[in-house]
Amino acid sequence: MNNKNKEIIDAFQFRHACKQFDPTKTVSEEDFNTILEAGRLSPSSFGFEPWKFLVIQNKSLKENLFPVSWGAQNSFNGASHFVILLARKKVDTIYNSEYITKIMSEVQNLPEDVANQRKSAFESFEKNDFNLLESDRTIFDWASKQTYIALANMLTVAAFLQIDSCPIEGFNIEKVEEILKNEGILDTEHFGVSVMASFGYRTKEPHEKTRQPLNSIVQWI
Repeated sequence: MNNKNKEIIDAFQFRHACKQFDPTKTVSEEDFNTILEAGRLSPSSFGFEPWKFLVIQNKSLKENLFPVSWGAQNSFNGASHFVILLARKKVDTIYNSEYITKIMSEVQNLPEDVANQRKSAFESFEKNDFNLLESDRTIFDWASKQTYIALANMLTVAAFLQIDSCPIEGFNIEKVEEILKNEGILDTEHFGVSVMASFGYRTKEPHEKTRQPLNSIVQWI
């Protein structure tokens, strides 16, 4: 195995779902900005970036989230940084939305004729290929899938930087959204909570990583 390949595998071996963080250690601003950039630069379907990242630093907000986020409680007690990943709702992700139009014109800088062609292709994708418009939940779950791509890249980049992390689904979505809405943080018309993640430094070494062998999960055709 060459050095580059070994460096990659070592980072994945280092990464684990850290359950106890050292509260005396803080991720540097430069390192955490690199982690956020990994999320920002992540791929998304059609490049529409249906996400937003909330970096939760407010202590009282963490205290409010604590009882309804059982999977995050250890993180609240020691992680350096805590992120809630939001996914956009149908009002933004339907093919003819103001948000999609804005992304194509102001972010992707597409000429009008190209943007119209892409919008038509996206309409067909949503209606015919993935059947995303059958319910609001279906299209929201599709957007949430995109946030997991960003999440994975953030976790991996953290591991390269020797920073520990924990992806978190252990929370009550309805209650977390209610708290964020009441705090004026979450616009529930446009966004819903998808997943959480914490970053910091471990207090002890993890158990040996367990995974199925490669030949159990890969089929060459």
